[in-house]
This record gives sequence, structure tokens and C-alpha cells, in this order.
Amino acid sequence: MRFLIGAVLSFVLVSPVAAQTDAAAPPSVASAGFEPLPTAAFARLPFAEMTELSPDGSHLAGLFAVNGAQHIGILPAVGDRSKTVGIAVPDQTQIGWIQWVNDDNIIVGLRALVPVEADNWYVSRLIAVNRTTGKVTRLLWDAGGQNASDVLWIPTDGSSEILVAAQNSIYEGEHFWPSVYRVDVTTGRKKLEVKGRASVLDWGADHLGRVRYGIGYSDTTTKATLLYRPDGRSTFRTIDSARLRDDERLAIPFVFVPGTDNGLVYKDLANGKTAIVELNLATGQEVRTVFSPEKFDVEGAIRSPDATGILGVYTSNDEQPVQWINPVMAKLQEGLASTSPRSRVTIDSYSRDLTKLLVRIATPDSPGLLYYYDATKGELSKLATMNETIGGRRLSRAKYVQYKARDGLQIEGVLTLPRGRDPKALPFIVMPHGGPWGHDELSYDYWAQFLAERGYAVLQPNFRGSTGYGSEFERAGQGQMGFAMQDDISDGVRWAVKEGIADPGRVCIVGASYGGYAAMWGIAKDPEQYRCAISIAGVANLRREVNDFGGSVRANLHRGQWQRMTPDFAAVSPINAIDRIKAPLLLIHGKKDITVDHGQSTLMYSAMNKAGKPVEFVSLPLADHYFTREADRLTLLNSIEAFLKKHNPPD
Repeated sequence: MRFLIGAVLSFVLVSPVAAQTDAAAPPSVASAGFEPLPTAAFARLPFAEMTELSPDGSHLAGLFAVNGAQHIGILPAVGDRSKTVGIAVPDQTQIGWIQWVNDDNIIVGLRALVPVEADNWYVSRLIAVNRTTGKVTRLLWDAGGQNASDVLWIPTDGSSEILVAAQNSIYEGEHFWPSVYRVDVTTGRKKLEVKGRASVLDWGADHLGRVRYGIGYSDTTTKATLLYRPDGRSTFRTIDSARLRDDERLAIPFVFVPGTDNGLVYKDLANGKTAIVELNLATGQEVRTVFSPEKFDVEGAIRSPDATGILGVYTSNDEQPVQWINPVMAKLQEGLASTSPRSRVTIDSYSRDLTKLLVRIATPDSPGLLYYYDATKGELSKLATMNETIGGRRLSRAKYVQYKARDGLQIEGVLTLPRGRDPKALPFIVMPHGGPWGHDELSYDYWAQFLAERGYAVLQPNFRGSTGYGSEFERAGQGQMGFAMQDDISDGVRWAVKEGIADPGRVCIVGASYGGYAAMWGIAKDPEQYRCAISIAGVANLRREVNDFGGSVRANLHRGQWQRMTPDFAAVSPINAIDRIKAPLLLIHGKKDITVDHGQSTLMYSAMNKAGKPVEFVSLPLADHYFTREADRLTLLNSIEAFLKKHNPPD
């Protein structure tokens, strides 16, 4: 079978990346004594996302805002910007990542929801884009399987062949299990490197482009096995196993130590944190500890450009999320941070020789600036303002707050207080994050800043089950979806009322995705606490949602992970609790959403209407899950503002 994705997706060259026109002036002056920014200022797309420097540091690739929509773009980091490549993102497609192969070519991971035999499946594919010609090359699009975008290896010598694993059939059998191909990104030509084998879903390669391990998996038992070989020719043998439903972890190497049988792996510690250790893969003997956290947890490693070591680690420390191990990078970070000590200075990308850097400087109350740093000259050059309309304005201040849930668990959240207003008895919005496996951090959030600009205090609680606070805090959410997880959100409101920040009679709950679920469930579980609720791409029927995994071969594992979150899906699904809802509800959902089915909001709207409950529904025909079109963001924010003015006015 050949998926229609190959016929549907088209790539169109667009005009070079350019600055967007400024938004119209606001209609009036706020009583707070300053001129409020117009809604369009907050709806404006950021200048760029997913930005990556080319290996030689001369060019920049990413998702750029062009005429109100995101486009895949490549442009010179410095100098003449007329030679810019821009490609429209295909409809109903999400860009997962962008990566350079060499100084002239990038590859892009695509994900789309495609109809397959009366069902909808997530399908992944790859394209390559040449920076000089703008030519788009489809890689392995003739594969007949669901996934064909697992990049195992990218060369570091400037050549154009990469290793990619791809399935060739959706039907279980010889061609279902992914094979590994050596693919030329300039021509699309492929050569079989490793033939697929039964039960092996994932493959991995070392820094030399040799396939060194495979990961077998059975969804019936959720057992995973690690197959390993010391080179690119030997026979694979099983060296490790883990039962994933029991949260066991395979010792999967993400770096192979040159000239040895050793690899760097993540290791779970007794204190619930994660360390990085060097392991002899042949014997299973631990060689040394590469990095062990003290206070904060390890969330990932940053590999060196040649993939033979690590430069640093991502940590759960929000004030310093990256800890550089490499002394060159550590010194560069220290020097750059000193240029703006009150801001978060982040090295987003770097050249092969670590002398050219892409640097982002931002604060929670400002979208920030993008810079290019040349360490050989000591020059820091501004590339762009992330939001030209807001520019360098400092908006509403945000800070971390802590409060205790009703059972004594410490909860942290981000509180944004509206500028120009006395922080007492304010109209209040509680805004739980999506996921639920995620967390809000102290960074610029255009929703929170928009609401604060309109006079609301905004609390973003990191309820139990959120990531970033260690495995024990995350496990505290198990069995508590709709129960203690929801109580943590309500307890945040009660804390704000007790502190005198929130007016108890003017509280609404707003959220997206899982946060949308929490908004709907909030007005059902605590109907007296909220004046209104807004669900954006929210899940109304948990049982239906958790049974839809887009054809995932790990459907049983994923379903089990969700089932551990609550003992009874139906009992905590908003669609089954409409009789308890009193507050008005606004539903907002994009028809191009491939993450949460648009039908979730449609069903909730119909059920609310049938029950005679106050409900409004804004259905956006072209919006995706993340509102990546500026026009959709503007409709979203205007709809939120109008609904709040009606049901919870800020004045």
C-alpha cells in the first residue's frame, strides 16, 4: 500500500523571509495609565522557531514567519539576505524537526494524520532541501509503511548520505519491520544497509555510520530487548531487556566511545534522578559516571558535533536548563550571560568548530531577540526581534510561586500579574498546561501575556504528574487524573484568593489540549469556583481519546500508561458530567488538528446544547493543534477576549 501522503503534500517555493507589517494601533488607552497593545501584537508569529546553524556557521535554517504563516526557510546568518530559500509547510502536516546534513542541505521530519482503512494513522516522512537551489527531495516516500523518517546517522565530513530506518508495509510480516537504508539527500537514491527483522522497531548507529544496535519490542507484553554488535558486520546478540509498562529502562547507547565496546547510557538512580554513565556494552559493566546530578535532574544530553562525546546536559533547573560540560561551551555561555544578566541567555545552535553560535536572549515579560555570535571576532550581532510589534517592551512581570495542595504536596506554578494594576483582588485566570506530561516554566508565554495585558492575573500550575520535578512527583499523578491532579489546580486558585491576589468571584479556567480537558472538568468538579471556562483543543471523552493512537505499534503500552492515570475514564470525562456544569463554556478547535480530534469539541458542544447548558463553539477551518497560522491565533485571542468580557470582565 502507498499512502496518499505522497500525493497530497506539495511543496511551494515562497518569497524570501521578510519582516511582517506592524499591527494596527490599539483602539483606546487603558485605565491602568498605559496604552495597551493590540491583540494582533500577541497573535503575531515569532520570527523563527526550530532554528539551526549550518555546520560551517554561515547559514540559518528553521521555521520562519512569512505573511502570517510558518515556512521552512534557509538564509545567510550574516550578509546579503536576498538569497533565501522559503518553502510553504504542507497542509495538515506538522514539522517535527529540522537538521543540517552538510553545509548545503537540510532534512526535515514531517508528520501527518492520514486515512488508512477506515481509520486515521500518524504517518512520518522526510524531505531534504538544498540551500542554493531550493530543490525539495522526497526521501523514501516510496516506502509503503507508516514510518519512514527515523534518522540514525548524519555524516560529519560534508558528504550527503544519511542512514534512515523505514517500514515498507502496514501489514505485519516481513516488510512491516523497518529496514535501514543509506540515502543520498541530494538525489533520493537509496541502498539497503540492514534488512528488517521480526520485532525490531528501532535501530541505532555509531559516529562512523555503522548500525550497532536494534531494539526489539512486543506490545503484548510491553517487553523491549536490546540487540548489540561491536561493529557493523557481526551478528547481533541480546544484551538487555526491560518491561516498559513497569517503567524499566533499556541501557541504550546514545554515544559510542571510539575504539571501545563502551557507550554512554542513561541510568536511573535510587533517589529517582537520572545519571549518565559509560557502560561496557559487551559485558554490562559500568566503567565510570560521566555526569550525576546533585539537586536537579538530567532530562537529556547534548552530543558533540562529531557524535563521539557530549558537550553538556539538559537539566530540570529552569534558571539554568543547560549545564555545559565542555569547557569551551561553558566559557562561551558564561561570557554571553554576562552581557544580559537579568535575561535568560540560551545558546540555541552552534557550528561544527563551536566558534559560531545562535543565541537567544529573552525574559518572561518580553519575546526576546535572536543574535549571531562569532567567537573568532568576539562579535555579537542582532539577527532579529522575535516579535517586531512588541519589540523590546517589558510587559507583565511573571514569577514562580509555591503553594501546598490540600494533601500537603508542594506545588509550583508561574504567576503573571498585569502591569499597571495593584495586585489585589484581581480578575483571575488559572491556566493548566497540556500533556499532562509537561510543565510550564518561567519564559515568555503569549497567552499569559495577552491575558495579563487585558487586566487578568494568570496562574499556570504545575500540578502533580507534571515533568521537571523528578520521577516521584511525576508518579504522584498516577491514578489521579480528574482527582488530585485537578485539585492541585483548584488549590492554586484558593491559594491566590487567600493571598489576596484573586477576586474569588471573578475566576475562570482556560487551557489547551490536556489543559482544555482540565478546564472542562474543572467546571464539572468544582462548579461553584469558576465563572466560566475555555477549552482549546481539549479532550472531552477520555475513553475515546486514549483508544486512538494513530496506528501506533505501541498502542497497548500507551493505553496502559493512560490507564494508570485514572481508575475510571468514564467517571472523569467531562462529556459524562454535563449535568454538573453551571458555568458558560467556550470551545475552540481547529479542523486541521492532528493531535486531538476536532470531534472531541464537536461532541461536547452538541451534548452541552442538548442539555441546555451555556456553550459557544469557535471552529477554525484551517487551524492546527498549535495555531501556527497568524490569522488563527488572532481569531483564537479575539474569541477568548470576547468571551471573558462577557462572562468575567476585567473591570
